[in-house]
Order: sequence, then C-alpha cells, then structure tokens
Amino acid sequence: QEEKIFAGKVLRLHVCTMEGAEWLEEVPEDTTVEKLKERCLKHCVPGSLEDPKTVTHHKLIHATSEKVLTDTKTVLEENIQDRDVLLLVKKRAPALLPKMADVVAEEKRKQEQKAPDKDAILKATANLPARSVDRSVSHHNMRDFQTELRKILVSLIEVAQKLLALNPDAVELFKKANAMLDEDEEDRVDEIALRQLTEMGFPESRAVKALRLNHMSVTQAMEWLIEHADDPAVDAPLPGQAPAEAPAEGAASSAEAAAGPSSEESGEEAKDELTEIFKKIRRKREFRPDPRAVIALMEMGFDEKEVVDALRVNNNQQNAACEWLLGDRKPSPEDLDKGIDTNSPLFQAILENPVVQLGLTNPKTLLAFEDMLENPLNSTQWMNDPETGPVMLQISRIFQTLNRT
Repeated sequence: QEEKIFAGKVLRLHVCTMEGAEWLEEVPEDTTVEKLKERCLKHCVPGSLEDPKTVTHHKLIHATSEKVLTDTKTVLEENIQDRDVLLLVKKRAPALLPKMADVVAEEKRKQEQKAPDKDAILKATANLPARSVDRSVSHHNMRDFQTELRKILVSLIEVAQKLLALNPDAVELFKKANAMLDEDEEDRVDEIALRQLTEMGFPESRAVKALRLNHMSVTQAMEWLIEHADDPAVDAPLPGQAPAEAPAEGAASSAEAAAGPSSEESGEEAKDELTEIFKKIRRKREFRPDPRAVIALMEMGFDEKEVVDALRVNNNQQNAACEWLLGDRKPSPEDLDKGIDTNSPLFQAILENPVVQLGLTNPKTLLAFEDMLENPLNSTQWMNDPETGPVMLQISRIFQTLNRT
C-alpha cells in the first residue's frame, strides 16, 4: 500500500516502430528511458534481451519534438507527457573502416588529379614562344576611354549651348524639355530597390519617397526611413514643381518682353535667360558624394576634400576611389571639366556626323550630356531613349572606329 501511495505518476505512452507495429505502454514517470526501451523491445522483438547489444542498437525518439531520448534520463526528466507518441528506431550500422588498399588507391587518384605546380608548368611550356600581356594596359585603356568620353561630352555641351542659343524658340524648348525630364525622373523608380525596401517591412509609398530623395540608393534610403520613422510628416508627398515653375513664368514674361520693338534687347534677354537656365541645370546635376564612402575613406586617414575628389572622379565607387587616392591620382578633378581638342580628328568626325548634328539642336540631348557628366551610371538610360540614344550610339561608334586605326 505504501508503494502505491508514494509511487510516481503512471503515463500511458503510444509507441510505434518503423515496421508499422504500435501499442500502449504504461510506465511510471520515474522510469529510465533505457528501461522503457527494454520493455518496448521485449514487446516487439522476441528474444531481443538475450543479446545486450540489441538495446544499444535501438533508440527512442519523441515524435512531436523529434528529439532522441537519453537512456540515462527518466521519463520525467525528458519532459514526456501522458499520451505522447514515441518512435522505436533501429540505429544505423556504423560505416566500415576503409581497407588500406582502398586508401592508397584514393590517394593515388587524388595525386593524379592534382593541379600542376609552378615547376611542372615551366617545364611543359619551356619551348613555347614568350608572350607578355600587361593587364594594367587594358585597365588603363578603359580609364582613358572614360576620361576621353567625358571630355567629348564637355565640348559637345559647349557646342549645343551655342547652337540652341541661336534658336529663337530656345527658351520655350528648354522649358518643355526640362519639364519632361523632371516628369520622367519623378515617375521612374528602381523596381529592384523598391522591392528590397518593401520586403524589409517599409510601406511602398514611403519607400518610393525615400528612394527618390536618395537617388535610388537602397542603403541611404533605408537610413532615411529609419531616421524619419517617427516623423509625423514622413508620409507627406514630395514638394511639387512650384520652384521650377517660377523661372518658367519669368521666362515667359521675358519672352513676352522680348516681343517688344527692340530686337537687340530681345536677343540679350533671351541670351541671359538661357545662361540662367544652363546654370540651373548645372546646379541640378551637382555631384553628391556617397556619405558612407566619405566616412569610410576619411577613417583611413585621407582629407575630406581629397575623398570627395576621388569619389567624383570614380563615380562614387569606394574601392576605385581608394585606389585613386593611393595611386597616381589620374585623371585629376580638374581634368573632368576640360573638353577635348576641338581640332582633333575625333571631335571633327563627331561634329560632321548628321545624326549628332541633328541631336545637338535638341535641348533634351544637352540635358542628357549634363546628366551623364555627373551620373555616368545613367548612360544606359539615355542610350535607350529614342531621342538621345542614336546620338550616343554614333559617338560611341566613331570613338571606337578611330581608336582602332
């Protein structure tokens, strides 16, 4: 009677085997897992206890948690509850140790497949003619191409400005082209960047606003979203084009004033207005260094002005900017504002191309050139544009053709 009074709680456990057998086992909660396993084996494997290895070759698994039960622990310690399901499984036989002959054969096979060392390569190629390829030349040529293309754009911008200044409708054309460009930029959103931010849990409208404010940079947009998470005006729409419309109205009034009797005054006013428009475009395309890259490079010991110059020369690419700072620092920031020699065969060939000549009379081409100067990564966008794409294609073809000769 004392044993019944002080006995532990009896649990009813449902036991299954891989062969499909199943039954109920009633055990006190202080029973060890090893004892429970012996009872299960006695139930499903006749004569199993005659071989002591049979117990060690099996294991009990808790079906819900998929945990292998430890033999030395009790049912209570393993946190097994009433009506839990246990699975009796036979352990896999340990892998047999490989024979010595097999080990030797495997090592021999690996040695045969091993790549040749430097001496073997020199011996095999001793009779081949020597050819030296300077990999730095190709990198230097690519850098020269980027520098030369920038010089071409600088000179073409000057030519386009002069041509457009001769057009009596230049001011109106620029207002339309600039408005069209602003509308395209406002509607264009990088879908991949937007998806990355929305997958982080940011609302789509807020993510779009952050990307537009940070030039489609996911990292900077994410930082902006975190900084302005508690800002009550975070979901307010971006400012409209009111500031941009003010000069347009001024331009219209200037155009009306230009309709006065004095043609010289009209020409001077239009010229001044175009100059202001060109300056405005320049300010709009002003280079903005990546703040994270600036901090990272300044932590290396470089001066802030040097870092900004390096990022401007290398299009905000941190690794390239670091190489520029550690190298010969060519091209210099001053070189970015220099144009190509207007008497060079390359520039003359570009100007003589009919497609380029027609494109230079289009204000959108000038806007494209300005954009590519400060944002070279936008070149693909302008190459795909139906108005500016043919011009860029002709410039690229002429440059490549003259470089081959």
